[in-house]
Parts: sequence; C-alpha cells; structure tokens
Amino acid sequence: MSVYVSVKDLTRVFDVSKPWLNRLLERRGKAFLTAVSEVDFEVEERSTYALVGESGSGKSTIGRMLVGLLNPSGGDVEVEGVNLAKERDDEKVARVRGNIQMIFQDPYASLNPRWRVRDIIEEPVAAKGGQTKGLAERLLQQVGLHPSDAGKYPHEFSGGQRQRICIARALASEPRLIVCDEPTSALDVSVQAQVLNLMSDLKDDLGLTYLLITHDLTVVRHMADRIGVLYLGRLVEEAAPADLFTAPKHPYTQMLLDAAPQMDGFGREVPPPQGEIPDPIDPPSGCAFHPRCPIAEDVCKRDRPAMRHVGGSRVACHLAE
Repeated sequence: MSVYVSVKDLTRVFDVSKPWLNRLLERRGKAFLTAVSEVDFEVEERSTYALVGESGSGKSTIGRMLVGLLNPSGGDVEVEGVNLAKERDDEKVARVRGNIQMIFQDPYASLNPRWRVRDIIEEPVAAKGGQTKGLAERLLQQVGLHPSDAGKYPHEFSGGQRQRICIARALASEPRLIVCDEPTSALDVSVQAQVLNLMSDLKDDLGLTYLLITHDLTVVRHMADRIGVLYLGRLVEEAAPADLFTAPKHPYTQMLLDAAPQMDGFGREVPPPQGEIPDPIDPPSGCAFHPRCPIAEDVCKRDRPAMRHVGGSRVACHLAE
C-alpha cells in the first residue's frame, strides 16, 4: 500500500500567557504550552492508524492539525504528497482538503440543533455546488437509519443515532481520509460496538483511510492496523496491534495495558499507575516519562530518546531492550 498521510517533526505550541498587564504586575514572562512535540508517523492508504494516550497527550491537537483546523508551529503534514501547511497552490490544497472529513467526539455538540438532518448531511456537498437530491436519504440508509429520518431534528435521536448521522455527514463529500476523534467515548458500550462495526464495514466497502483518536485500548486492538502511543505530546511507541499488546516495549505502554480492564483479569493484582502527567508548560528534561518510570536511569533524565526500531516496533526509550 502507498503512504497516504505523512507527518514529520510535527510540533504545536500554544501561547497561554496571562494578559500583558497581569504579567507586568506579577513580574512574570510569557508562558508556552507544547501540546505536540516532534511527532513522526505515516498512515498507509485504506488502513486505520490509531493514536492513543491519556488525556492531554496531544491526540486531538494532531487530528485538528491534520484536517486544517490548527496550523502547526513546526514540522510538516503531507496528505497525498501535498504539504498542507506550506503548499502555496490554493487549488491543490483545496482538492486535498476536500478528501478529508472529521467525526467529532460529542454527537450532541457537533450537530446544529436548528437544522434538519437532511440539511446537516447535505451541507458539505451544497457548499461546493454539488448535486444533493436524495443524498441524505441514501447516506442515512447506508449508516443504518431510515431515509425518512432526513426530515427530523437532532434532538429526536439517541446518542448512537446522532453519531451515525455524523458519520453520514462525513461520508457526504466522498472523502478518502476520515479523522475520528474519540467517536464512541460519549456512547454506552453496546452502542459503541454498533458504531465501530459500522465504521469498519464502511472502511472496507468505500476504501476509506482512518486516523482513529482514542484512549480506549480495547477499541484499537480490533480496529487499528498500526498504533501510535502518545505521552505529553511525544510519540513514545508505534507498533502493530499484535506486537503492542503481546510485547510492549515502552514502560508507559506497559502501564497503559496493565491499567486497562481485561476479560480474564478477575482477581489479578496490578499496582495502580504512579504519579500524574507533568505540567506541559514546564515538561521534564530528557524522557518526559522518567518521573513516573519504574526503570528510569540517569540517561533518561538527561537525554531525550530518539525513535528507533526495536523488533517490529518503533520506540523512544533508552532501555527498550
């Protein structure tokens, strides 16, 4: 398969400083939060790449930079070989961005309550002047709803049905890449399975490429072809699901897997995760995970580990072996 998305040295820094007068009175300088720091990964065409990590690890920020809602502070985002941040040909950028859609985390907040479902689904196509006759009805049927639902308002649906409407809207412009930002976290378990099965079927039927953003390891185990683990804005491990779940290389990945619920884990004794995520405004030196790492050595506190290949995985850890 060919590479569809290529992310290189991707960095995003936010200015979180207090107003100028407050800084003057308190004698403080500017404050900057590094949400994403030098992240590299590739997504193959017609595959699912999952980004996992704790809250605040930078997953959603990467997704928003990929679809163009945020501009990178550094690095490159290439889709179909086009650098979306640096390409000067507006027509080329518009063509590539027309092939990207996003499914947001909260189906209650991402649908306009004053619009009928038909208008919500048809909007991406109507904005380009495309043909919309019968489009909403066809897509609703494709995602498991009834065509007559096109005349209803979002408040008339359950959470799982609303997420299906969001998926139908994402499919309306016939995208090749869909960024899914925690698409099932607001749903109960039984509905989660239905939505994930729907997404998997659509991927096979339509040849879609997914960037799946989630904190739920049970989701990525069955959905992803490749998994990237983020910690404090840094990619610390990348592997295929079989390798990641059977032989995790990074201590943080091991901690995540130990903390995840398991069907056969009744009565197991696992120590709880130690410590909290450090302040991203003032991150630790060296490896960002070293304050919580049970095997950290002096080199971990001093030098930031580079991503390197260990077996079938890429891992940023001095002691991965």
